[in-house]
Amino acid sequence: MTSSITQQPAIKEKNQGIATLLAFTLIPLSGFATDIYIPSLPTMAGEMNISSVQVQLTLSIFLISYGVAQLFVGSLLDSFGRYKIGLYSLLIFAAASIIIAITHNIYLIYLMRIVHGLSVGAVVVAKRAYFVDLFTGDKLKHYLSLFSIIWSTGPIIAPFVGGYLQTSFGWESNFYFLAGFALVFAFLEFLFSGETLTHFTDFQLKKISNIYLSMVKTTSFTLGIVMLGLAYCMVMVYNMTGPFIIEHELHYSPVVAGYSSLVLGFAWMVGGFIGKATINKPFFKRLMLNSLLQVVFVALMIVSLNFVSNLFSLIFFAFIIHIGAGFTFNNYFTFCLSKFPKNAGIAGGLTGGITYVIVSFLSYGIVNLFPAKDERNLSFSYLVMIVISLAIMVLIMKTRKKDGVTS
Repeated sequence: MTSSITQQPAIKEKNQGIATLLAFTLIPLSGFATDIYIPSLPTMAGEMNISSVQVQLTLSIFLISYGVAQLFVGSLLDSFGRYKIGLYSLLIFAAASIIIAITHNIYLIYLMRIVHGLSVGAVVVAKRAYFVDLFTGDKLKHYLSLFSIIWSTGPIIAPFVGGYLQTSFGWESNFYFLAGFALVFAFLEFLFSGETLTHFTDFQLKKISNIYLSMVKTTSFTLGIVMLGLAYCMVMVYNMTGPFIIEHELHYSPVVAGYSSLVLGFAWMVGGFIGKATINKPFFKRLMLNSLLQVVFVALMIVSLNFVSNLFSLIFFAFIIHIGAGFTFNNYFTFCLSKFPKNAGIAGGLTGGITYVIVSFLSYGIVNLFPAKDERNLSFSYLVMIVISLAIMVLIMKTRKKDGVTS
């Protein structure tokens, strides 16, 4: 097994710059896979004669499989390498996208969304580990802090593109676009990338299980992942409900829904930039302040509904709340990924996996508790998630000394 592993083509030094750019470009793939067809959700429900909850389930199924994939794919990447697993996963993702575009059977779409989640999980975790393989120290910290900022280009660009594709060519075109994107990058990966892992871990279940267990038992790491899940859940709940509110309640077009998602994707990016700019400030103080500000703005959002409720008020308050979510995600993502550099694949997979499992179940539960009806229900959804986040932050503050975290 070892000899076949080491025969994988190592990355060439002359191609490292291009390969790094490709790695950064593939990080938003999970965002593209969820956000590009968000403006199409109402149309998909209508054309396939299914309920809004059934079509929203395509998002939850992707998130569950994406999260589960990351839980185990990290150990595979640490044992068998990053390059070939990532390359084959792009090709599988493209094939699944074409099948979704061709079929109008919601159950086959569910199956292909599982395939999407598994393949995207392999690609994204491989690219996270790429940076830990090649870089160290401040340069690694700099790159890791860019992850959530670069990832946010997916939620910014994807629904904007998807809104126009939906209007011009129908919902199927979103998945043809995803297939083309994956095929182009698979070809570029084949030309310019290569294997970055130099020390392969023996694939021994007992040894790998002990690594997982030691990570999960690190309290600050585990609670940090919970904070990541809550932060991204705020975005996902809007993604699952916003298009229905904008298109059905406020009677705007899918293009407007796409623009709205673009604006909120930019809010996430702003939060990431603020997180990166304040990276040397006291960690827990700035995150607690951020959580308290989110509580204030969601309270103002609820009160304002007695006076005004339109597209602009909806986007304004969601924008502020999503900045806070992006700030939280940026800080905790850097914190969690840099905590176990010797097992970067497993740490990255565990971080992303648990995060998305939390997001999938919590977001689906919240949209069932507060259906996609109006801005009031959305504000209550935000309130639930922010209150939980604040409670977790208090718990982190009380337990941080246990893991030697004092900042």
